[in-house]
Amino acid sequence: MLSYLAKIKQAVESRPAELAKAREKGAKVVGYFCSYVPEEIIHALRLIPVRLEYGGDEHLVDIGGRYVSKNNCVFIREAVGMFAEKKDPFVRNSDKVAVATTCLQIYRLAELVNHFFQVPTAILVVPRSFYYPEGRKFFQKEMGNFARELETFSGKKLDAGALRDSIELYKNIRQTLREIYKYQAKDPAIIDWRDVFQVIHAGFYLDREYYLSLLKYLLAELMEEEKKVQAGEVDALEEKPRILLAGSIIARGDNKIINMIDRMGGRIVADDLCTGQRFFAGLEVKDYSLEGLADAYLDKVPCASLPYPFPLETDRRLANLSQLIDECRAEGMIYHTLRYCDPFTFKANETKQFFKDKVAFMEIHTEYAPSDEGAIMTRVEAFMELIFNLRASKKVLVK
Repeated sequence: MLSYLAKIKQAVESRPAELAKAREKGAKVVGYFCSYVPEEIIHALRLIPVRLEYGGDEHLVDIGGRYVSKNNCVFIREAVGMFAEKKDPFVRNSDKVAVATTCLQIYRLAELVNHFFQVPTAILVVPRSFYYPEGRKFFQKEMGNFARELETFSGKKLDAGALRDSIELYKNIRQTLREIYKYQAKDPAIIDWRDVFQVIHAGFYLDREYYLSLLKYLLAELMEEEKKVQAGEVDALEEKPRILLAGSIIARGDNKIINMIDRMGGRIVADDLCTGQRFFAGLEVKDYSLEGLADAYLDKVPCASLPYPFPLETDRRLANLSQLIDECRAEGMIYHTLRYCDPFTFKANETKQFFKDKVAFMEIHTEYAPSDEGAIMTRVEAFMELIFNLRASKKVLVK
């Protein structure tokens, strides 16, 4: 293992204790759901941002089902279960919960957390008409309202200089992550996608200044490793099927699909997950103000939960997928949807049709239970065989 991967893992393991000590000294933690929540504002107010995301635990899903309809997606039900059980250290250390309403079920989650568990919440409403000037103006006002609510919670005024510093910090974090992300798709791989995925997740919990320093050291380590590979004139192409993983959130602890792809001989080389590269994809703040921050979050690669009525050729979500396929040389796309995650399920067919002549496609519909593992494993195995067959047919055509 790369030495700074181990250090990042150790830092995440020790973070809950750090948060508890910080709260004892008067610090306040804002746990949040959704990648549209602007961490820059939380950080600029000297609050501690922590992204709350955990998946794959059927027990917590059952607990959550006592408070919310079982027609809600398993991620929401498990999130409710986490607040009911209060064992997760990041939930336990959250003084306030912030949500962005890209997904309407997330809004319901905020209501439940506030009503049943008396945790104060802050809601940032994301417009469905985000591509119209009226929607943009609405979101700019919402960003201001969100900042004022957190000002009241923190007891501090949002300083323009502090906001600028926070925006600059996050800009550096995202740029460094983009550079690190490129290494996992190379041949031979110096770092694999699963490790990069965990590095991105680490940024949801760690002190952000410390996180940036770790990222810089990891990037330097990767650059040195690449030099060693080049000096040895290594020329080993990866024979495993190259997979792009897209669709519903894959949260901390939810390793079912990732493990199956590994077990069936595939190699993930790209993702379009809100807990993966889409967390920072296309997010560029040009104006260091609340209005500029609002514009940047609307202009980033959008979540499939947001409707898009224009021609698909202009959809930035699909454009990002197409770019990832080309840059990472993906041969197949596995589109993963959680049960009752309606927005991503509805977008599955249009995504398949858009890429039918570009990449092999398979949709997997699953939940946080082991009962479907056998059936999904069989489908993933068949998909890998399909990619091998497509490779063989292309070689025949070349001859």
